[in-house]
Amino acid sequence: VQIPIVFTGKICAYCGEETELVEDEDIYGTSYGGKCYVCWPCGAWVGCHKGTEKALGRVANKELRTAKMKAHDAFDQLWKRKRANATSVYGRKNARSLAYKWLSKQMGTAPILTHIGMFNLDQCKKVVEICKPYLI
Repeated sequence: VQIPIVFTGKICAYCGEETELVEDEDIYGTSYGGKCYVCWPCGAWVGCHKGTEKALGRVANKELRTAKMKAHDAFDQLWKRKRANATSVYGRKNARSLAYKWLSKQMGTAPILTHIGMFNLDQCKKVVEICKPYLI
């Protein structure tokens, strides 16, 4: 599966402009030791994996960043619950990757593209709906 360029952080999915790689301090106002890709014309941005220039997902505006946080709030509860259970058949180390495999099937998306950081607004909302019945 070929990953579209909008997932690299280097092109803005909203306006098509190239993003600029900046220190995270330019976005957050304080440094956490990381970098971000930012689209100055429309204000969308994405952080990078710590110590790298690899985007954590797609460039996102405020609405999508909020939706990603809600999706993570729901989804992370599920795999962390499995990880916390030492006797879980999922195992502590594999809980997250197995949860993403499960989510891939639920979403009908290719496993390589099943990551909240890559999702659009509708996909993030779908994650919350899929996870809702399993939350306490």
